[in-house]
Amino acid sequence: MSQLNLKEQDFEPLQKDAMDAEEISGESTSFWQDGWRRFRKNKLALLGVLIIVILTIMAFLGGPISGHNYYSNDLMRANQSPSADHWFGTDTLGRDIFARTWYGAKISLFIGLMAALLDLIIGIIWGSISGYFGGKVDEYMMRIADILSSVPYLLVVILLMVIMGQGLWTLIIAMTITGWINMARIVRGEVMKLRSEEYVMAAQSLGANATRIVKKHLLPNTLGPVLVTLTLTVPTAIFTEAFLSYLGLGVPAPLASWGTMTNDALQSFQYEPYQLFFPAFFICLTMLAFNIIGDGLRDALDPKE
Repeated sequence: MSQLNLKEQDFEPLQKDAMDAEEISGESTSFWQDGWRRFRKNKLALLGVLIIVILTIMAFLGGPISGHNYYSNDLMRANQSPSADHWFGTDTLGRDIFARTWYGAKISLFIGLMAALLDLIIGIIWGSISGYFGGKVDEYMMRIADILSSVPYLLVVILLMVIMGQGLWTLIIAMTITGWINMARIVRGEVMKLRSEEYVMAAQSLGANATRIVKKHLLPNTLGPVLVTLTLTVPTAIFTEAFLSYLGLGVPAPLASWGTMTNDALQSFQYEPYQLFFPAFFICLTMLAFNIIGDGLRDALDPKE
């Protein structure tokens, strides 16, 4: 093989300014900026966000658009199929299903979001204390959580309805009594994993108290799994409300939710299936949207990807 006869004069040093040598060519991004960039690339997750936004807007504008309210009875218009006047038809009492569907969206989304928010608050407080202190504190706190999770859910709902009466907040409180346990366990596991990190020990050596360490160092680093769990808690709460409404334990009349509409439509399902189709469809659509958002967040916030 022939060799190249290269001499020193064949090479010319690249002229570079001293300031340019220290310049960083790539843009510095934070963890959340990088997560948002990953999330934007997930078209399916963005579709889920769009669906939730549209449902939320229609929950407030659907009634006025229809020109009907959700509670007025008109037996002369009972069981009418979808038409230009009643876009989704009417139910057995002559109420406009389009207006009731979007009012039901407001109730169902409120129940789902409020139950998820309460689960988030209680779960973060309980899980962070249990995970940070460990030992007997962790043992006692998690045994309490295990006892609560073993209580039959329907028993909790029935007891609360006896004490508080049937209502919207009774449902939300019933969901929250045991719903926070999964969130607490996730936060506990993340805090226990992070509490031995160097930056936590450095904060402890500098005299930071437990509250500051948890608030400033541990919780911000658990937000990824927490946000994913939160997005999956909302559809679970919506489905639970629909299930309780099917059993007759949902929100009382004249309030309407997708669950109560589904329960009412079962009586005439064989003859007017459209009365069941619309609330059931939006329950499924909402659960699907939140689930794909949760999957998108999980992929976007996973540093291993």
